[in-house]
Amino acid sequence: MRFTKTSIDALTLPPGKSEHYEWDDTLKGFGVKLNAGGSRNYLIQYRNKDGRTRRMVVGKVDTLTLVEARERARALLVDVQGGADPVGQKAVAKAQVVVTLGDVVEAYLKQAKRRLKSRSFEQVERHLARDWQPLARMPVNEIKRANVAAQLNVIAGSGHRVKAARARSALSAMFTWAMGEGLAEGNPVVGTNKPADEKARDRVLNETELRAIWRACRDDTYGRIVRLLLLTGQRRDEVGSMSDGELNLAAAVWTIPAQRTKNGLVHEVPLSRPALEILATQPRIEGRSLLFGHGVGAFSGWSNSKERMDKRIAASGIMMPPWRLHDLRRTAATGMASIGVLPHVVEAVLNHISGAKAGVAGIYNRATYAREKREALDLWAAHVLALALLE
Repeated sequence: MRFTKTSIDALTLPPGKSEHYEWDDTLKGFGVKLNAGGSRNYLIQYRNKDGRTRRMVVGKVDTLTLVEARERARALLVDVQGGADPVGQKAVAKAQVVVTLGDVVEAYLKQAKRRLKSRSFEQVERHLARDWQPLARMPVNEIKRANVAAQLNVIAGSGHRVKAARARSALSAMFTWAMGEGLAEGNPVVGTNKPADEKARDRVLNETELRAIWRACRDDTYGRIVRLLLLTGQRRDEVGSMSDGELNLAAAVWTIPAQRTKNGLVHEVPLSRPALEILATQPRIEGRSLLFGHGVGAFSGWSNSKERMDKRIAASGIMMPPWRLHDLRRTAATGMASIGVLPHVVEAVLNHISGAKAGVAGIYNRATYAREKREALDLWAAHVLALALLE
């Protein structure tokens, strides 16, 4: 039938039917649908590229004039002739709207856990799940650069500019992944200002600071960890996740398995007498192989424990600039070099494959440094204890 206002107003639902369609003779594919409930809608009908019949509501008969409805229908049908699929596009858009940032974070972390080392994963998880939590319920494709920039300012607001920079990097990497998965249309992090440029740290504790930290260590789990970090020169999470199975106390050797080292190589750490004495004082929990921490995981109270230690150091009258646990590793390396340990031995102690140990030769020669590493760590331990006892 040829649609006019009069002809549409005269349409009625045939007896016994719950719905009925009428099509316009003027514009092919343009029609009206009548429902048993009384609703009347303008719609279009077309075939997509797969040959499937699609119908899409253009608007309510009571809301749009016939002229307005026909123009909307015409525009959509022109797009269809150009290869578009309005119904399919609407479904995709609807699905994307309900995908929130929190949903994408969850999906991203599942795959990231399989490819990242535990320490790196923990950092990424912390930034995405905590720092970007205020945006978690927003549809991922509605997040704009302004939203990201505003939250970066919040994160950096209390002097945490480096933290904000890391949170920004984590979010950008996630959006890049999400774009590849078809979950996000763009990366709203691009174009936002970097809160800070991370610089390589070169903080080495002086003798007064080293002594203050040693003396601030209590006879508790954190105190033992900090002293072991200084005595062995190993990484925070390597010590914090130490297990009984890695220790051969009779031979005074701690073997860190490949899956727990940064370079993926097994690393043997000779244990000095002071290190052995510290390990002997750590209480063991029956049925638990990990030395430090509680429950199923390794030690986790890093921030609060260090904050309490810093307060004890300040109370002792020592004015220390900000420092991190990783500075203990750098201090151990610098300290060993200052008392005569050769560079390649220091690298062997730190499990570095660079400089004198670079290349295939370094990998195959690392076992030959067992004696040198033990001598170096014994010498370093004696030096640390001598400093700690000075008044």
